[in-house]
Amino acid sequence: MNQNNKEEYVWATSWGVSTRLMGALIMVHSDDEGLVLPPKIAPLQVVIVPVPKANGAITEKAEEIMAALRAKGISVKYDKDKKNRPGFKFAQYELEGVPVRLELGKRDLEANKAVVARRDTRTKEDVALDGIADHVENLLNEIQDNLFTKAQKRMQDNTFKVDTWEEFQEVIEKGGFAYAHWDGTVKTELKIKELTKATTRCIPFEDPFGEEIAEGKCILTGEDSARRILFAKAY
Repeated sequence: MNQNNKEEYVWATSWGVSTRLMGALIMVHSDDEGLVLPPKIAPLQVVIVPVPKANGAITEKAEEIMAALRAKGISVKYDKDKKNRPGFKFAQYELEGVPVRLELGKRDLEANKAVVARRDTRTKEDVALDGIADHVENLLNEIQDNLFTKAQKRMQDNTFKVDTWEEFQEVIEKGGFAYAHWDGTVKTELKIKELTKATTRCIPFEDPFGEEIAEGKCILTGEDSARRILFAKAY
């Protein structure tokens, strides 16, 4: 109701953000070792672990690195807890999905380097301490892009254009996305759900295969279809 006591459409958006978003995040990116979090949404982006334990020189260098990272807007933690060994901490931060881990010890300081571990590939490399904040910043961007690219490829690899009911059933059975024609009726949609447990998931703005959006025949009824849409099982 506006100031003139007349009804108007509201200005609103609904993103459907709920616990299912967290479930999707875990399923898409994570592995058997725990969470894998994209850097842009990770509450902690970098952790510095002293090896084997913190001392004055390591702490001083860690604080210097943290200041440089925070100046770039990167969240970072220095874990100088003495109760747990480095190996325990490595496993714990991998479980929590922290994107980047810096391992810093006496020998590393002497060699003017740190061991940098990335969570997405679980690989390590020696990186010079000079300019390490720039390296970590670039690495976080690389990890972000890598996770997106992998997720996008997985989606594309599991999306199939189908033209027969048999192909449709096969794709749905193995858990993929079926890009198929539908006559647009609720009756047909409910019948497809009854037979395969698949439902309409999305009407893409663009054809996933880069082709022209064209009319066709419904995958189930053979009736006219304005365009293909995506079907899949909901989990």
